[in-house]
Amino acid sequence: MNSNRYCVIMCGGVGSRFWPYSRQRMPKQFIDFFGTGRSLLQMAVDRIKGIIPDENIYMITNEQYAPIIAHQLPQLRPEQILKEPARRNTAPCIAWASYHIHALNPDARIMVAPSDPLILRTDEFQRCVLKAFDFIDNHDALLTMGIKPNRPETGYGYIQVGEQLGDDFSAVKTFTEKPNEELARIFLESGEFFWNSGMFFWRAGTIIETMRNQASDITAIFDQGLDTFGTDAEADFIAANFPSCRNISIDFAVMEKAPNVYVECVDFGWSDLGTWGAVYDHSPKSDEQGNVTQGCMAVLNNCRDNMIAIKGDKLIVASGLDNYIIADVDDALLIVPRSEEQKIRNYVNEVRTLYGEEYL
Repeated sequence: MNSNRYCVIMCGGVGSRFWPYSRQRMPKQFIDFFGTGRSLLQMAVDRIKGIIPDENIYMITNEQYAPIIAHQLPQLRPEQILKEPARRNTAPCIAWASYHIHALNPDARIMVAPSDPLILRTDEFQRCVLKAFDFIDNHDALLTMGIKPNRPETGYGYIQVGEQLGDDFSAVKTFTEKPNEELARIFLESGEFFWNSGMFFWRAGTIIETMRNQASDITAIFDQGLDTFGTDAEADFIAANFPSCRNISIDFAVMEKAPNVYVECVDFGWSDLGTWGAVYDHSPKSDEQGNVTQGCMAVLNNCRDNMIAIKGDKLIVASGLDNYIIADVDDALLIVPRSEEQKIRNYVNEVRTLYGEEYL
């Protein structure tokens, strides 16, 4: 196994579109959605086994989730869990991880991945990851993975490919965030656009230098502490300075502006698993009417294509429901049409306004 390969898994989000299952105290990345005995985070780590040494896998997360990570991934040392003192989106957290790893190994090649996608074809995924590492070994580039689209999805970002650079690799022409349905259909039909997976590959030195050019306000903060990274003084430096970073994604801060951005076009059965609808799509159906029931017994009369997830021993009896999401856990019950799943985040904000943080 190549000791210069590292992986940074971002696992500090709340996952509010999965409320009420995903809560601030236990976000979606730590939940076993499919009854496999493995959380989404554990599945993400399982997929890179044999490619990246365990000691080179880092989690970057909100500090309140460090105990959950330590419990779910006991093979990690405490120093492999980088604890953010404040949520500042993906650009600052990637910068910190890159500075940290570069201090330990200036020749590091880094894979950055979210903790919560579903990937159905692990063998193909691993093949693509190995090709990505080979690419950054030979190119001073920022590489992302673009997923071949199979529908005009409006909930994902898109990458437009430009000049091809070998098999499956192309220069990036444009990034587009979450288009409307008409534009998404145009993207799909053109064959030039791929879904933005949020997975990245680069040399540690390359991303740091590119961020110095494209997001200098962020790197100026970390450059003040260059002598602390990889030492006992790093935690204190981060606690004092990380909250000053601008809240911005790596896409907006760097990827959309940098001149050396490329995409590997892949197809390994990917879903960002960002909504209840995605869980419905990838779950076995419980009956011939297309209903999915998780964690409960159910008597469903004249009900079709519903996503029903219940925690706790409970019998559900329903009649006349078509295309609904019903999620019941602890002190909260969600009942919304599946067509409104993109609005769940707004409903969570309403709960916060009316009732504070108690139900979040």
